[in-house]
Amino acid sequence: MKIRLMENFRAIFYAPYYAIGALGFYANEGLDVELISSDAPGDAIAHIVSGTIDLTWGGPMRVMTAHDRDDRSPLVCFGEVVSRDPFFLIGNSKGFGLADLARLRFATVSEVPTPWMCLQQDLREAGIDPAAITRISDRTMQDNYAALRGKKLDVMQAFEPFASKAEMDGSGEILYAASSRGPTVYTSFIASRSKVAAYRDEFLAVTRALARMQRWLYSHSGTELAEVVASFFPDVPEGLLASSLQRYLDAGLWARDTAMSRQGFERLGLSFLSGGSLRRSPVFEDCVDPGLG
Repeated sequence: MKIRLMENFRAIFYAPYYAIGALGFYANEGLDVELISSDAPGDAIAHIVSGTIDLTWGGPMRVMTAHDRDDRSPLVCFGEVVSRDPFFLIGNSKGFGLADLARLRFATVSEVPTPWMCLQQDLREAGIDPAAITRISDRTMQDNYAALRGKKLDVMQAFEPFASKAEMDGSGEILYAASSRGPTVYTSFIASRSKVAAYRDEFLAVTRALARMQRWLYSHSGTELAEVVASFFPDVPEGLLASSLQRYLDAGLWARDTAMSRQGFERLGLSFLSGGSLRRSPVFEDCVDPGLG
């Protein structure tokens, strides 16, 4: 059968998802997976609920927030892929510490909520009140990068390839890698419980394909991974793509096992709870199907 899989949005840290198909691991499991583009981050969730697609990937935070609003939410996640935070603080500030953000011209990510939710919890744990940080929160990463290059900004929050690009063109350096925080479940597959019941064997095959990709991933270099997924990133120069992927590999960004990390799940949930986006702590058993990996 064909599985209609919708991507969350196109991003380099999602490279393992593209690699599963490109390396033929879905096909090896007898799966016919149709990759469908989404219009904006999070759009796929409405399609999951309506049944117009079978599967998507994205942050478990989308499942957490759905269950926070409605105890009967049909959403469930499985198969951990991005297990650490892929975002960075990039800029020019000698001897930088997180407390310095209070005095610097600082811009956070506007496209998705998770980077700031996780960073504000990092600030709390460092004894810094996030409310005391003045930040620009309504510009794109591309616009913020232009401002950083033009020295109209001191620090910006962004993912790859912005970090590698800043180093290459001298616009800035990595001041803080959020991956250094440790386990934070950032991305997994998401489906409805009705689809899981109807297509359990197929979703188990998806998990097996994911496991094969994970084994491949950590036995190859960023350059080799870049060769596999380059067609998905035609606007990113080959060297920049390879550098970005190698940085993520070196950081252990991607999970080595399909099983959802309870520690990483709880860290993500705490970030959204302390940031005011959840009313209560998410329950692992409500949001995760451990039988699928």
